[in-house]
This record gives sequence, C-alpha cells and structure tokens, in this order.
Amino acid sequence: MRSSNQEFWEKRYLDKTTPWDFRGVPPILTTYLQRDHTPGSVLIPGCGLGYEVTAFHAARWQTLAFDFSPAAVEQAKEKLGPLAHLVRHADFFADELGGSYDIIYERTFLCALAPKLWPNYVERIRQLLRPGGVLAGLFFYGEEEDGPPNPLANLTMARNLFTGFELIVDEPIPATDSLPLFANRERWQEWRYLGK
Repeated sequence: MRSSNQEFWEKRYLDKTTPWDFRGVPPILTTYLQRDHTPGSVLIPGCGLGYEVTAFHAARWQTLAFDFSPAAVEQAKEKLGPLAHLVRHADFFADELGGSYDIIYERTFLCALAPKLWPNYVERIRQLLRPGGVLAGLFFYGEEEDGPPNPLANLTMARNLFTGFELIVDEPIPATDSLPLFANRERWQEWRYLGK
C-alpha cells in the first residue's frame, strides 16, 4: 500500500497554503517533554516544517521525522539547519522507517489521512512501536466532514480503532493552544501499545 494524494500536499507546501501549521511547538508537548521521562526513540510522521524535531532532540530523544511532501522536507531541512539530517522524505505505508520506537508522535497526521486508511495507519503504528511504547500527541475530534482534516467522531470510535492499545492520558487542549481550524476539538492523548 502507498499513501495517496502526494500532489495535494506538495502543492500546499509549495504555495505555503498550510492552515495546519502551528508555527511552533504546542505547549502541551513542551509540558510532556518536561516530565520525568528517560529519553528514547521517537518517530514523527507527517512532520511538516519540523518544529517538534527540535523539541524532541533538545530533550535528548533519538529522533526521526519524515513527510510525504518533498517540498515540506526541503523547507523543514532549511529551518532545522544542523538538525536537517533528522528529517527525510518517506511514505508512511510503503517505506522502511526502522522500528521498535518508544514514542510515535501524532499531530495532524491521522486527520490528514482518508478515514478508509485509518485501519492501515493503526496496523503500521503497531509495526513501528515497541510493546509498551506510546502513540502520543494531539488528536482531532468532531463532527464528520469532507476533509482533510478528518476528525475522529468520539472516544468510542477511537477505542475501536486503536485495538491493542490502552488509553493512559486524555486531556482537552485549550482553544488558545490550538489553531482556529482545530480550536476546542483537539485532545492530548497517550495510547500505550500492549503488543497484541
């Protein structure tokens, strides 16, 4: 399987039409990284311009980030300077990305996928996370709409999707910490992979 609509994302990065770009690190991620973690390995799918790469690297995490859009990767590398080697062009579903990550970071990646691809997303996450590893980040919830972005309808839907995972943290994101597109519809969640 390969991802679809590379041209869609490429055009938006080339035109700089990126309403999902937070232009920095979400405050909730900063808080998360300040917790008493033992740094491990993190994978950042759909990294866009790579803001979170700097945050994880500064917190001593072994970081690999990638995006489906070559223009996004080029722009991220330019912004990241000496950390540019931590970002690459890749297809989440088709390319070799290593494995046994401690964390996979989610931010606008799942909601950018067509819902028909969500089961494949979860299966790929299972392949890439170590047992006990965590899928952590900001998840978009709300009414069904023609996306992207494509929101999860509710927590029941999420639990049904993330089979083999345990929801260990679930917190609303203040509207002030979201872009208008996502305000009052994002939740910080941590899903621990049970290895099943």
